[in-house]
Amino acid sequence: MNRAEKAALQLQAVAVLRMLKQTRTYDELSAVTGLPAGDLNRYVNGHVLPGADRAREVVDGIGRDALADELESRITVDDEGYVDNSGVVFDQSFLDLVAPVAADSFAFDRPDVVLTAATDGITLGAAMASYFDANLAYGKKSKETAVEDFIEARQRLASGIELTYYLPARALSANDTVLVVDDLIRSGETQELLLDIAEQADTEVAGVFALIAVGDEGIDRAKEMTDAPVGALSRFE
Repeated sequence: MNRAEKAALQLQAVAVLRMLKQTRTYDELSAVTGLPAGDLNRYVNGHVLPGADRAREVVDGIGRDALADELESRITVDDEGYVDNSGVVFDQSFLDLVAPVAADSFAFDRPDVVLTAATDGITLGAAMASYFDANLAYGKKSKETAVEDFIEARQRLASGIELTYYLPARALSANDTVLVVDDLIRSGETQELLLDIAEQADTEVAGVFALIAVGDEGIDRAKEMTDAPVGALSRFE
């Protein structure tokens, strides 16, 4: 780990701790993290940075569980299983914390492009692209008038509705490494279309990631389409 990578890791750990501190006392934060309250006070207030090993523990271990708990506290699921995740997808600072934790937890290869679907996936896609210093591309359900060449992915859903996503062809290049992300994975239909776009562009898939998985169908479907890591920060039945 070089000095820049170490500093980035330390700052990520501080950001996670500051997020946790918003709803906890230092004693409660100490109980969650196993770190002394006095040390936590110094980290949160910017007086000192945690060492590399401690920072890694916060980001990889404490961070993932804490972010999953925070995510679950911000969403609601109605009686029919529909998810309201507006408390998450509109909070860019929270999504910026998710990106390094997701990258470390699922060991995604560094992508050249983060690929998502408009519109709810864009904020997560932006956070992941920023973390990886990658480009962001997103498929849309309609063509833009000024764009001439598109990659098109289409499928007929079980309901009989035909779903189509369009991506400007210049957004992906052959041999790019692509990470597919979205806010939610349920049936896996959107992820299948995005993976189809990636395949048509002759790219390598680094992985598939979602903030929330509802059931196992979507995760299982994505795993059938790629050998790359597939995962979600939090799961609901």
